[in-house]
Amino acid sequence: MKIYFACSITGGREYEKNYQAITKFLLDEGHDVPTAHLAKSNILDLERVVIPSEIYARDINWILSSDILLAEVSVPSHGVGYEIGYALNAGKHVLCLHHQSRALSKMISGNPHPLLTINAYEEISQALSYSREFVNKVTSW
Repeated sequence: MKIYFACSITGGREYEKNYQAITKFLLDEGHDVPTAHLAKSNILDLERVVIPSEIYARDINWILSSDILLAEVSVPSHGVGYEIGYALNAGKHVLCLHHQSRALSKMISGNPHPLLTINAYEEISQALSYSREFVNKVTSW
């Protein structure tokens, strides 16, 4: 399955280790994750050399060509919020994961879209379990 992984880049990297664990898990499960590089510690340096219009076009193409979007939303991000809305509008199933200690945007938590699933986790193992369950559920539809 092709999975677009979304996470905060310029908004803050406090959950970077979780981003890395999630992308490693998805790749180890055999999924294609074109945005796995977003979890890398040097992502700010990697993305700094690419002009915004290229990032926009690249990411929109990846969203449209992916089967689902999986977002770690513990850190607020304009870009991730935009990607979630874009994916839902394009008919993609979306999973939003967030650490239970972090408040979630009401634009996400209040969204009744039937393709949106939200899960809070305490330990990263729970986030990985939610990811597997979501992929299995979407695959069975």
